[in-house]
Amino acid sequence: MEPKIYTSRDHHIRNDLIDPHALTVLRRLHEGGYLAYLVGGSVRDLLMRKHPKDYDIATSALPEEVKKLFRNCILIGRRFRLAHIRFRGQIIEVSTFRAGEPDKEGLVVQDNLWGTPEEDVLRRDFTLNGLFYDPLDHRILDYVGGFEDLQNHLLRSIGEPALRFKQDPVRMIRMLKFQA
Repeated sequence: MEPKIYTSRDHHIRNDLIDPHALTVLRRLHEGGYLAYLVGGSVRDLLMRKHPKDYDIATSALPEEVKKLFRNCILIGRRFRLAHIRFRGQIIEVSTFRAGEPDKEGLVVQDNLWGTPEEDVLRRDFTLNGLFYDPLDHRILDYVGGFEDLQNHLLRSIGEPALRFKQDPVRMIRMLKFQA
């Protein structure tokens, strides 16, 4: 599946609206030869002209590779291995692109399987949280129709909703939060 690409002509996100620490992390990952994107709520919020409360980054770098690039990095989690890059009063969360095939009941039972941006987005909850933004070339990558859904105020699950809520029941609470 190829993403739909939105350039700066299609959106209004400017780098001066993005936290400088998040931009530093993205630049260093790119300089290290890795793919890296802002992802999730920060992209959604920027498109909605809101100030993001935090910044998450998805990358092709493995957690140990992220740690080698940043002295201010700690690795957390067993089930979901993440890199937290700490700045004074702020944490930028960096996750490696995830993959994972569901078992016969539709549940993902192995979490630290690394993948591609396309595989990663298919593990996310809603289309409006499945957007990748690269501030270095000002492009949004949209594999799941989240850009149009956001413009149309539509909340859609990525994948089959009943299965997605079974995989992670907290998604139901997030759905209600977004609807409110």
